[in-house]
Amino acid sequence: MRLLLVWLLNAVALWLVTQILPGVRITEWWPHALIAVLVLGLVNTLLRPLLVILTLPVTIVTFGLFLLVVNALLFWAVGAILKDFQVDGFWWAMAGALLYSIFSWAFSALLPRR
Repeated sequence: MRLLLVWLLNAVALWLVTQILPGVRITEWWPHALIAVLVLGLVNTLLRPLLVILTLPVTIVTFGLFLLVVNALLFWAVGAILKDFQVDGFWWAMAGALLYSIFSWAFSALLPRR
């Protein structure tokens, strides 16, 4: 039940990002936001750990700031994969990934602990 609630809250977070940033768009927010959040979750679960390990030297040199670039590239990649979720460029992806992370964290903090 909690997983479903987190998924729905992340869809709302993505919708908020599309309302704030003109460079991040979803054609129809409800079904496509749910699909985009699902793909974002899968990409972050499967690819992000590998990319973090591969970019560890750069991440150490930049004191962890390169992880923002990794997040933006994954956000941008999901925008390139899905036709109903569009990200206009790298800087929109950077802003979108940052805002999405903030909203997702805030919504997750509102949920009661198990």
